[in-house]
Amino acid sequence: MIFTVAIDGPAAAGKGTISRAVAAEFGFAHLDTGLLYRAVGALGGDPIAAARALSPDDLQRDDLRTLEAGQAASRVAVIPEVRAALLDFQRRFARAEGGAVLDGRDIGTVICPEAEVKLYVTASAEVRAHRRWLEVGGDAARVLAEVIERDARDMGRADAPLRPAEDATVIDTSTLGTADAIARACSLVRAAL
Repeated sequence: MIFTVAIDGPAAAGKGTISRAVAAEFGFAHLDTGLLYRAVGALGGDPIAAARALSPDDLQRDDLRTLEAGQAASRVAVIPEVRAALLDFQRRFARAEGGAVLDGRDIGTVICPEAEVKLYVTASAEVRAHRRWLEVGGDAARVLAEVIERDARDMGRADAPLRPAEDATVIDTSTLGTADAIARACSLVRAAL
């Protein structure tokens, strides 16, 4: 069976948590596409060359979840040649036999516009910054400023800006608990299956 669940949204909205839970619930493969961009940014050097040479091993680095890697990912994600180099990898993963869940910024709009289920997971900038601060610590005001800066960069980029697909279901996790958000996502997938 080929079945794709596309989950998009800004940083720290909960899309990774929801994506992993949906994949586990239905036995689908999972790809956090942000890791691709984080790995390209973390590798340093020429980002286009890094994207073209990216291997699955590069996604296993233990420094890909840092605030710095997230900022680097956002910077390299605006480069059209980097996006093009990673596009085929993501599309092959999405349409492989057995079902797949991909989470990122442009899955439902660019990578998999034909996805059977499209979700857009969001939350207020303040809630997302607080979640990120709980993960990484540091100065709370700085974390909020970085979340807002990253949102502006991700939503304002010319190539594949962050936005919900027209046919995506929006799940706002600002006041929604994790279990409830997962249950809602699983219900939508179950209905589409």
